[in-house]
Amino acid sequence: MMFSFLPAIFFIILTISLISSIMLLSRKVPQQFIPFHTGIITIPPLIALIALFTNHESMNYGPFRFDSLSWLLAAFVLTIGLIVQRYSIHYLLGDYCYRKYFTLLTFTTTADALAWISDDLRLLLMCWGAALLGLTMLIRLKKEWKIAKNASSVSGRMFALGWAALLTAVVWIAQAAGHWKLSLVLSENGLAQLDSWEKTCINLLLVLAVVIPAAQFPFQRWLLDSVVAPTPISAVMHAGIVNAGGIILTRFAPLFSGDIAQIVLLILCSISVLIGTGIMLVHVDYKRQLVGSTIAQMGFMLIQCALGAYMAAIIHAVLHGLFKATLFLQSGSALQHNHSVSHASEKPSLLWTIAGGILGLGFGIIFWLTSPGDAYQWISALILGWSIILAWSQLVGSGYGRIGRITGIVFFAGAALVYSLIHHMFGKLLNQAVQTGTQPPGPAVIILFIFLLIGSAAWLLAARKRSSSALAVIYLWLVRLGEPKKELVESHPTYLSQLLSKGGHLH
Repeated sequence: MMFSFLPAIFFIILTISLISSIMLLSRKVPQQFIPFHTGIITIPPLIALIALFTNHESMNYGPFRFDSLSWLLAAFVLTIGLIVQRYSIHYLLGDYCYRKYFTLLTFTTTADALAWISDDLRLLLMCWGAALLGLTMLIRLKKEWKIAKNASSVSGRMFALGWAALLTAVVWIAQAAGHWKLSLVLSENGLAQLDSWEKTCINLLLVLAVVIPAAQFPFQRWLLDSVVAPTPISAVMHAGIVNAGGIILTRFAPLFSGDIAQIVLLILCSISVLIGTGIMLVHVDYKRQLVGSTIAQMGFMLIQCALGAYMAAIIHAVLHGLFKATLFLQSGSALQHNHSVSHASEKPSLLWTIAGGILGLGFGIIFWLTSPGDAYQWISALILGWSIILAWSQLVGSGYGRIGRITGIVFFAGAALVYSLIHHMFGKLLNQAVQTGTQPPGPAVIILFIFLLIGSAAWLLAARKRSSSALAVIYLWLVRLGEPKKELVESHPTYLSQLLSKGGHLH
């Protein structure tokens, strides 16, 4: 019975944390209050975690709906915000936007968390729009810096387009169903009010609404330009905002099933996977490498949604968010790390490379043969096999000497075990809260499988023939694709002196 009070306590502390962040804008509040503020924002994610592991029943609390998925998403987003704010206490100390940064970050993560626990479509729209607005303002945090201002403008326009698409879809479905409550709109009776052509149009709008914040082709430019933001903002962006596409489609899973929009999403995300991987491989800027990785990973996540594997998509979103936030917050040591790795690695042995290929192929075939005979298992088997080959190459194939390879094998086995345990735990926690969608037609999945296979083979072939003209063309195209535009390159000679005169510093 006591767990019924958790939503009330959660909202009370969340409100206090927002008030605390607003107080930071006043110069009368000492700067030493910021560590106390980060202590306050520690409580809401703790409450969400307690509810996640102790209360598995679904309940309504005003316009909000609390189930395992809601508590998980709230805990995830607020935890990312907490970690980044704790990190930023010293990282941004002395910056002239110091106080404003903590206020905006608290506002953004709180709005994002509220969006995913909302059962009222109007509240979901408002909270998601507020999160996008907060992120735009964070990118524009140093508005005196021209390239940050331009990057914010690009992001803001893209976010406005995506939010408008979601607004149109939500209003359309709410008017047709006669309800604004998400659980009623997506019920069997609610969906019965929609004609097949209406479902297709609404789903295409949802595709547009999710590919933009996920930086999928052809909307990846805003995320590439956003690298000018301070690194902690990039950590929040890549961990808590760009993965919203998978969350939105999971929430609308009963509607987004058995439709041509799934095929459109498969095509766009498959292209994004190849482009993102290419950008990650050719760029030397560490943050742009991480951006390329995010584009590819979000492509895989949305492919999982398009294939009806929403449970896998949620697990992917959470694990990728935690991993990518860690990489961004550690990006300051990337140069030193890469320097040490370059001396500690050697050319991969052909024998170990073949062993990794056999291992990945074997696991992929076993997964395919032991899984249900659904079409999407082809893609899952391909992704699993490709991931194993890549992990083996990095951990074992490129290891230095016998000790290095043994260490790599142990780490590889440990990571596989941990992933299996986490996957099992998430499946048990979210079993009733996440639905399984309808897979797209089999031929479409087979075509996608062939497309990814050909794309992977082309990358391997190009990598083996480094002097080929085709590789040079692809390389230069990817470099140009990932580079900032002219208006996003700072060339004003007095900018540094202006920034330093205001007490700021570069990140």
